[in-house]
Amino acid sequence: MSSDRASDRLEELEDVDGVDSFDALESGDSDDVETAVDDDVIPDFDDGRYLYCIVRVDDDDEVDAFETTGVDGEPVSVVVEDGIGAVVHACDGIYDSGNLTQVRRWLVRHQTVVDEAGEAFGTPIPFQFDTILRDDDEGVREWLREESDTLERALSGLADHWEYRVEVVETDPISDEALIDRDERLAELDAKIGDSGEGTAFLLEKKFDQRLTELRAARRESITGDLQARLDEHAREVHQLERSPSASLSDEVAGDASDGETLCRLTLLAHEDDEGAVGSVLDDVAANDGIEVRFTGPWPPYTFAPELGGDSESADQPRS
Repeated sequence: MSSDRASDRLEELEDVDGVDSFDALESGDSDDVETAVDDDVIPDFDDGRYLYCIVRVDDDDEVDAFETTGVDGEPVSVVVEDGIGAVVHACDGIYDSGNLTQVRRWLVRHQTVVDEAGEAFGTPIPFQFDTILRDDDEGVREWLREESDTLERALSGLADHWEYRVEVVETDPISDEALIDRDERLAELDAKIGDSGEGTAFLLEKKFDQRLTELRAARRESITGDLQARLDEHAREVHQLERSPSASLSDEVAGDASDGETLCRLTLLAHEDDEGAVGSVLDDVAANDGIEVRFTGPWPPYTFAPELGGDSESADQPRS
């Protein structure tokens, strides 16, 4: 796996609430499914199932043909009940390490299994890292029966839909001088600063900087809004992400980011048949001088997958 691909996998996981900080890993679960959230309580179990994702199973031969290894090299299996499968491996505890390299390896492997399940069975309903059901395969089947209505709706609603990520970067950000030429108020403040005494100039410079900030923000919002409207024509949902996410494990894989200013980051849910149309919109944006577009996917729909089951019990989560 290339470092760029590894970085993409980590970004996909880390943009989901709770995964980037490792303080609270969310799960889609019933009461028996454990999510690591508290240092003080460690779930005590001898036979559990680590959950990767839920898939539609139309043919038992698909299950027989699916072979992969999961987190920590564990053999992965698919537990099926009435056409719905849970991709799992057997475990007897949560995955706890203060070693960031180890955690990164687990995260990438988790995502790889979900990817491979998507390739084999179609769009999966993914679980977050370290989601564990404290029971054996029969317990998984019982849970699938209990949640069958919810799982059926989720699988049907997301069938053949995937998540895509977009980042628009201005490699040569617009200069202050260009903004002054375009904005009468900014030009007026600039002229007054040069004709004023020190105290007045200081106050005017603060107004000048504030106006610059407002203009740059308005320009970003305009570009983002236009792009979002165009993508809405080809995607079922489009959402904005944080423009400048905090440093994360994926930064260690990717290294330094390219020069420029990120104008926006978007995540969208689109049918696989519309991927080309989405790409065409982004090609138009990238054709503008000084604009670079990063487009990744298809990914399992982490951002768009529904929560499953009720409130979960608490378990221990190692803090990095």
